[in-house]
Amino acid sequence: MLCASSSSFGHASMTIASSPLSRFVGTTLRFDHPARNLITTASASAYPLNKDSPRPKTYKEVTKPFRKIFAREISTQSKDDDISIAKALLYIAAEDEAFLAFNREMDAMSFVKENQSDSEEELETVQDQSYPDSEEHLLQLDGKSISEWLSELDAISKEVEAELVSRDIGCHSVQILEAVNTVLFDTRGFERTSKRLALDPKYSYLHSVLNSRCGTAFLFSVIYIEVCQRLGLPIVGARVGEEFLIWPKTENPEELFSENSGQSLFAIINGRCVDDPGSMASDLTGKSLLGLDVATNRDIIGIALANLIRVHWRRASKPSPGLMLTSPLSQLNNTSVSNFPLLRPQDLRLAIAAAERLLILEPLNWRLRRDLGMMHYYVRQSREAIQELSICIAFAFDEEEAKVLTLFVEKLHLLSSLKSPFGSDRLAVR
Repeated sequence: MLCASSSSFGHASMTIASSPLSRFVGTTLRFDHPARNLITTASASAYPLNKDSPRPKTYKEVTKPFRKIFAREISTQSKDDDISIAKALLYIAAEDEAFLAFNREMDAMSFVKENQSDSEEELETVQDQSYPDSEEHLLQLDGKSISEWLSELDAISKEVEAELVSRDIGCHSVQILEAVNTVLFDTRGFERTSKRLALDPKYSYLHSVLNSRCGTAFLFSVIYIEVCQRLGLPIVGARVGEEFLIWPKTENPEELFSENSGQSLFAIINGRCVDDPGSMASDLTGKSLLGLDVATNRDIIGIALANLIRVHWRRASKPSPGLMLTSPLSQLNNTSVSNFPLLRPQDLRLAIAAAERLLILEPLNWRLRRDLGMMHYYVRQSREAIQELSICIAFAFDEEEAKVLTLFVEKLHLLSSLKSPFGSDRLAVR
């Protein structure tokens, strides 16, 4: 049963070269530091061997090809119906996994450099690794290619077909949706995460949900859409308050609210929130459903990215309770822009990546651009922060906020001229 809030990571399974690092495969490496205790496992490499290509030196070089593939999938030249939601979400996960694998490898190399007498020779060997030579090898998630993950959705749809045949029933939308529920929640044992677990990023990535069979209600809605599409039953969705609700495309929406065996078709798909008096979903009728703005494929991908920004920012700001992205703007007269709160940089980078991808979909979203600029500020990238915030000022509809942003940008310019410690591409794993 689904009720998706419109408010992960599997472990990248990639090849590690035969090098001094290979002896650490499956071994937990502990990095003791006064400010943190870093624990990571060097069991993956961000890029399989390819002797002809140079090894990337920064995380941006690693993630660049993934970003291009994502941008190509959601290109404005493509018709919305031709965009695959599942593919786009898997491309997002592949980029984030590559970033994490790169970070793990950099930490492992640092460990070797600090703890081995012949570290220079060893590091040279490790640096022989480089990019894969094809998209199929590039896009690996938990040891499976993108096509193999898409096949998981194909397999679910085939199981639904088998369930319908076993019941010897037709293909009415109610029966199809009941069969999908049976396969997902009874046969395969999928379940929605609790609110506490929903903050774990791995439940916000499609491949991880398919693998663990546990995830956010929003991603279950995506699985519903993908499976029903394969069965010839178009499913549409829309934001309703904090929820993302879905229903079969119909010219007679009133039939969605007619009860069958004690439940309406709308409730069968969206679950408990339909009966929750505190949810806006409980007030919906067939007539009000017609007034909702149906989400496009691009919109749904955008919701997934907005969810990732939220989840990663919450994790990044956990060491500084109560911190908001815009906190430095509201406290501009009381604090210095050079006073940085304690944040988890790896999670912050992942939030930045999600915001950058969302801007490809929503280039005129000035609040999103403001948030991206503030995240760049938090990771001490003054040039990028100034660039995004300056664009934001030009598009801002709120005159007062534009004035605050202008003052903040002026202070950033001054800080940059003083050569403060901004702009590091290297992040430790926390």
